[in-house]
Amino acid sequence: MDVVVTGRHCEITDSFRGHCEEKLAKLEKHDHRIQRVHVEVDCETNRRQQDKSIHVELTAFSKGPVIRAEAAADHQMGALDLALDKMASQMRRAADRRRVHHGRRAPVSVGEALADVTTTPDLTPDPVADEVIERSVGPIDVTGDGPLVVREKTHPATPMTLDQALYEMELVGHDFYLFVDKESERPAVVYRRRGYDYGVISLDLEADELA
Repeated sequence: MDVVVTGRHCEITDSFRGHCEEKLAKLEKHDHRIQRVHVEVDCETNRRQQDKSIHVELTAFSKGPVIRAEAAADHQMGALDLALDKMASQMRRAADRRRVHHGRRAPVSVGEALADVTTTPDLTPDPVADEVIERSVGPIDVTGDGPLVVREKTHPATPMTLDQALYEMELVGHDFYLFVDKESERPAVVYRRRGYDYGVISLDLEADELA
């Protein structure tokens, strides 16, 4: 397994690189398919964030899905250990999901999963303040004085089953996962609810045509 360590706003010592290789080698017991792990260390220059001045992001590339975890601490070793613990936990949860669902005769489609979802996230917008401020951030017109962070990402989409989407969500450590349902060919989002429950939201691309 190759380990690549890069730093932003800080220098990476040989001793830290060796520490990364030694620590990350333990991940192979959770997933023997891992081929390369990228360690990105970002040093925060803001003195008010001293307790979380070092941010470490781990990205593991394997024959399966990409696995990602991140953490922050006041020194490199601590941030690395926290991120490593998160990644190992994500791998264990994903492995547990695969064991629980192993032997199922057919994967659950988004349509079937939606039939079991009784509640949806509260998407009611917050009330607008009496004094409205309008401004532009790039190509977007913004109403109000709140901060806006625009970050655009584009990922290749391979149609997958709901089980696979849940598995990959666990690996990246997010509370939601956007995917294309293999059976319906619709965009969908699976999200984490309380406990070990999940919800699914899908888009009906033919709704306007039918109306």
